[in-house]
Amino acid sequence: MQLRADDALTHPGSLLAPDGRIIAPYDLEQRDTEIGEHLALASQPGILNAAAHPFELDYSQVAVAHVINGMGVTLGDSIIGLTALDAILQAHPQVRFVVYRPRLAPSYVEQLYALAEGSVATTRALPWPLDAIPSDEARIDIGNHLFWPGFMSKPMIDFFLGALGVQPASVPSAHKANRWLQALRLPPLPDVWRDRPYVLFCPTASTPIRSIAQPVRSALVSRLFEHFGLPVLGFGAVDHPHYVDVSAFSPDTAHFLAWVRHARYMLTSDTAAVHIAAGFDVPTTAFFTTIAPELRVRDYPLCRAVVLELPELRNVQASEREQDMARLNAAYALAMRGELPFELLPTASPDGTAAETREP
Repeated sequence: MQLRADDALTHPGSLLAPDGRIIAPYDLEQRDTEIGEHLALASQPGILNAAAHPFELDYSQVAVAHVINGMGVTLGDSIIGLTALDAILQAHPQVRFVVYRPRLAPSYVEQLYALAEGSVATTRALPWPLDAIPSDEARIDIGNHLFWPGFMSKPMIDFFLGALGVQPASVPSAHKANRWLQALRLPPLPDVWRDRPYVLFCPTASTPIRSIAQPVRSALVSRLFEHFGLPVLGFGAVDHPHYVDVSAFSPDTAHFLAWVRHARYMLTSDTAAVHIAAGFDVPTTAFFTTIAPELRVRDYPLCRAVVLELPELRNVQASEREQDMARLNAAYALAMRGELPFELLPTASPDGTAAETREP
């Protein structure tokens, strides 16, 4: 199938250039050059693309699976996409996954794949010649998944499993909670925080409409300090005497993961931090504005979701329009009038490890 230049960027799949190389639509979007015409990769023989033709793959018979243009260019999507691969590996450890990534994806996202290299998947950068991927091995196209039918209506982990040819119901919920993160080698915290308990405040998502509203951030820090009696650490400035901005001590994705891993509790929004916390079994409260929480945190038993009433913005992926931000601020102001559903907080033993659970 030949794609015109104006269709290539939103095509539900990867692209094939005239020279036979597989191209990520995202990479074309990032370049200030003529897009030209491309073929749909899914139109080529032997390419599996569930958006074009749903399929099931018997992974017990698979030695190598090539995942082309997975798993998106955001940190949250990538965590969940890699969780889908890990869930398959739990049942079929003989499989080796090779993931082909957009070359121009953000560096902080690529750092996650570097951390997972060799344990969950091996990564390669697009463009990549199609004829260099063995035709007798599984070749699965998940390119441009943001534009696939079902992406906005299914839990994200189920979407990725289906795109990989797996029935989501066949995977236990415990394998959908990102716990492969616990096997990563992460840096230690700075000495001053290494043995000190803290709660974590992660208010900023990839778009303002899914972030915690600026006007209530200081008040939320107060709630956290009053409830837990612990210092509140976070990323970005918040004017509060019990808040510490640790952005300078989080220069990369590995350090960010470490800060979440060692938190006693976390308050966040619909962002990557909520998926990281689930992977490390960190109790969490998360605000949801435009996305239904069951599509994101259904399999996270320690996450308590707070749904803000914003029906006009349902399923909006990104926005910073003035009228939308006014609605967001009003919804947060209303939520602040009530109690927030904080979970139980694990106490610490003398050596700094979690010991038992108590009411704060």
